[in-house]
Amino acid sequence: MYDGKLPIVVTGMKQLKEHGPAGAVFRRFGRPHNQTLLEAIGNPRREAHDARKQAEYAARQRERQEELRRIAAEHRAEWEARRPVCADCGTRVTDERWRAIEPAGWDAPRETHPHLCDDCKQRTITAERQAAQAGSEHQEHDQAVPKQKAPGRRGQATRPAKSAAGAAGPTPEPWPCRRGGWR
Repeated sequence: MYDGKLPIVVTGMKQLKEHGPAGAVFRRFGRPHNQTLLEAIGNPRREAHDARKQAEYAARQRERQEELRRIAAEHRAEWEARRPVCADCGTRVTDERWRAIEPAGWDAPRETHPHLCDDCKQRTITAERQAAQAGSEHQEHDQAVPKQKAPGRRGQATRPAKSAAGAAGPTPEPWPCRRGGWR
């Protein structure tokens, strides 16, 4: 604190009796007049140095805070740029909707319409339900007409064969096996 030097401060009993311990009764060697005790043992050069260092530190802190604000603003801008847009109406989704869209884990249920905002999702779900109800009416009508099965054995492909006219057509023979040729 004293740059490797020790301050020597002196006073007399007579001055202490006249002015008291809080008065300017102390003399530090190297200084021309009496001072209070705190002034006599103080180091003005060191205090000036400490004040400069404190000002530099405060300036660095202000710069750092400004840098942090700038980085935070950049992160907010990037966040907003990544925010999904509704495929139907074109508005940006809310934070809550965005969190619902993002997958939370393997066991979490998937979002049914991740490309839509809440309003468009509700409209789409309502329309799908109405279409499903209308589809069930058509399905009842379609069940009255039986479906026809395709000829051939299940799971086996037939190889193409040339007919008399030279056009390829399916035959009931199976394709050759890898190991044994024709089956």
